[in-house]
Amino acid sequence: MFSFLRSIWAIIRKDLRVWLNNRRNIAATIIPPLAFLLIQALGAVAVGRSPVALVTLDSGSKGHQMQQIFHNADVFRVTDATPAQAKNLYDNIQVIAVITIPSDFTQRVDAHDPSPVSVHVNNLNLDFTNDVRRSVPDAITQFYQAQGSASPIKVGIQEQDLRARDVQFFQYAVLPTIILLLTLSGLVTSSISTSREWETRTVKELLLSPASRTAIIVGKVLAGFVTTFLLGLLVLLLGAALDWTRPTGIYWLTSIVILAMIALFSTGLGVALGAALQKSQPVIAISINVAIYLFFLAGGIGVIAFEPLWLQNIAAYVPLTYGIHALGQAVFYSSSDLFGRDMLVLGVCAIAALALGVLSMRRGIV
Repeated sequence: MFSFLRSIWAIIRKDLRVWLNNRRNIAATIIPPLAFLLIQALGAVAVGRSPVALVTLDSGSKGHQMQQIFHNADVFRVTDATPAQAKNLYDNIQVIAVITIPSDFTQRVDAHDPSPVSVHVNNLNLDFTNDVRRSVPDAITQFYQAQGSASPIKVGIQEQDLRARDVQFFQYAVLPTIILLLTLSGLVTSSISTSREWETRTVKELLLSPASRTAIIVGKVLAGFVTTFLLGLLVLLLGAALDWTRPTGIYWLTSIVILAMIALFSTGLGVALGAALQKSQPVIAISINVAIYLFFLAGGIGVIAFEPLWLQNIAAYVPLTYGIHALGQAVFYSSSDLFGRDMLVLGVCAIAALALGVLSMRRGIV
């Protein structure tokens, strides 16, 4: 038993050294998730809050109150401007709309007369346009609610959140990116490490060594798992330090278990692919494509419940779907909703992938 464990440890150390010295391997693992994260960050900046110019012509108390409500609405990127400045911003497409509070706004509100706030919106993009169309009436509703009993329009607003925490668009995109990183790392690291044994003929040295074939297979699988899992854990901790992904209490443990399951699944697939192809060049291309397709089919760039029905039907058969759901519930909402189902699917898929990897290795070294 001691000799068996020592053989496994020797194979793990060798593969870790090779991985650390192989820049191509590290680049193939890290660059795609970083690219997706950058795209998501740019997208969040672009669509998270609509840029608008706010022209406040009324110097009265109600005009200033309305102005402050627009600033606090948390759906606009507001630029206070004069009419001339607002026109220039609008004409140069630096803002999507110009909102104007008229000069007699306070007087009209006090007299209970109609007090229109004008909106000049550019409908070049329906997403931006609809944000403005929905948000301006909401801001006006908040204004009338703030008047209390003095308001000519009685408004009561009561909000009951399904989730205890509001998650920013970019934060929501971080967890699927971690899943993509785990999948890529497991597939690329394990497949390259395995295929190189045949490509460089070192598999013959392993077979002629005192190490048993079982130790060789277990060592290759564990080496890929350790690398993948530690990388995923490091990114999760980094996200927590930046306040992007911060689970609390027992959900730290469940998050780590989820990462481990996904690492096992991707490692098993990587070993199977590497042992089957036995050449590193095609292995890299296929591994990256498989990981990215699984990522997209699992709804990695959106909320799968809001995606087209055909994609939801496909996603039900993609293991990453359950990893994304379980990790999101644990990290963002401190919830174990459907945790048993998610772990069962991930566990079965991890075992199946590992069995496939072991079988492929056995066939390759016979």
